[in-house]
Amino acid sequence: MQAVADGGPEAVRTYSDAYEGYQGLIYAGDYVVSDGKDDTYTVEGVNADLRHYLARLARRNRCFSRSLDALRTAIKLFVYYFNQRCLQRLAHPTYAQTVPLVPYTL
Repeated sequence: MQAVADGGPEAVRTYSDAYEGYQGLIYAGDYVVSDGKDDTYTVEGVNADLRHYLARLARRNRCFSRSLDALRTAIKLFVYYFNQRCLQRLAHPTYAQTVPLVPYTL
C-alpha cells in the first residue's frame, strides 16, 4: 500500500475512511480520517461518472483497455467534454438540456 500512496500526486491533505490498512502509511501532507462521507463523496461521484460514461472502466465488464495510453486518452476526452457540458449549462441555465421529441415528417 505504501507504493500506491507514494505513486499518487502530492496533496496537502489526504482523506479516507477508517480502514486499518491506511493508518500505518506515510503521506506527503496531512492524513485525515473522515467522519462519514463529507470529505470523500466528491471523489466517489467522479468515479461513478467515469464508470457510467466509459464502458472500459465499468465493473464486471469485458470491455477494457489493453493500452494504458488508450485509457489515458479516453479519460482526457471524457473530462474535456464533460467540463464543456458543465460550462454550457452554467453559461445558459435556461436552455433546454435535452432535444425535444418532434414527430418525424418528410
